[in-house]
Amino acid sequence: MPALSKRTKQARNLIIKPSYSLEEGVKLLKQTATTKFVESAEAHFNLNIDTKYSDQQLRTTITLPRGTGKEISIAVLTSSSNTEEIINAGASIVGSDDLIDEISKGNLNFDLLLTTPDMMPRLTKLGRVLGPRGLMPSTKAGTVATDLNAALAEFKAGKEECRADKTGVVHILFGKMDFAEDALEENLRSVYDSIQVNKPSGVKGKYLKTFKICTTMGPSINIDFSDLD
Repeated sequence: MPALSKRTKQARNLIIKPSYSLEEGVKLLKQTATTKFVESAEAHFNLNIDTKYSDQQLRTTITLPRGTGKEISIAVLTSSSNTEEIINAGASIVGSDDLIDEISKGNLNFDLLLTTPDMMPRLTKLGRVLGPRGLMPSTKAGTVATDLNAALAEFKAGKEECRADKTGVVHILFGKMDFAEDALEENLRSVYDSIQVNKPSGVKGKYLKTFKICTTMGPSINIDFSDLD
């Protein structure tokens, strides 16, 4: 097992309680961000769900009130010829058959793919390329939209997909470590509230097992969510 760096040891030593309130946790999170680059703030929710059942899946979108602090590259697949307008609305890449060809070759030079409902049948054959990378557009994720300009504005403003993985864990970024504490708190509370509101109908018993936050390179901080509701 590799030896821990001095920075990591110091960050871990700051965590002296089993759990913290959301406000205390965010304050502590800021103290553990000691790298030379601006780290992201991450939240990890372990849910009591079995995603092999359709009524125990969690997939929704969240618009962070203070934004993500991250610039994302958005590709738009559309039959529209009004490319300039879509570029001006925030798209990095716009295309139709040419974009499909690039994707089929494995050229995925974007973080998010938006499209319109009429173009979805043409993406079916690209499921094996887009699916494993989490880039396949879907209505639930808000990446299939009739109003592309509005969808672009939402994702540029801080809209994110919130989805549980196969083990029932949600991993989501809720800001950058150069955000003020109140901004991180507001974003994190929005994520928590969204997960609670979108509780799958098939969940039985306790829904949220654990709620932890950390920086990109920092230790995990357990959040006491017993009084958040």
